[in-house]
Amino acid sequence: MKIELDSGALQLARGQTLKMQDAAGSTICAREGTVWITEENSRNDVVLEPGSCYHVSRPGLTIVQAFADASVSLA
Repeated sequence: MKIELDSGALQLARGQTLKMQDAAGSTICAREGTVWITEENSRNDVVLEPGSCYHVSRPGLTIVQAFADASVSLA
């Protein structure tokens, strides 16, 4: 699947994942749809609803998966 950039947002289709390596310090914001986030070596997963943001705190692999069609922004 292709990830499309639109107006500074990454468009994710339902079930699509975004893999980010060593993204510690980045902020992920859900603009549309709901996404699930997990960080390598963390016991806590995060679910973001539209308008919510999450600060990645760990090095290693971070995975973002869309529950349905979604868009996220990264900073």
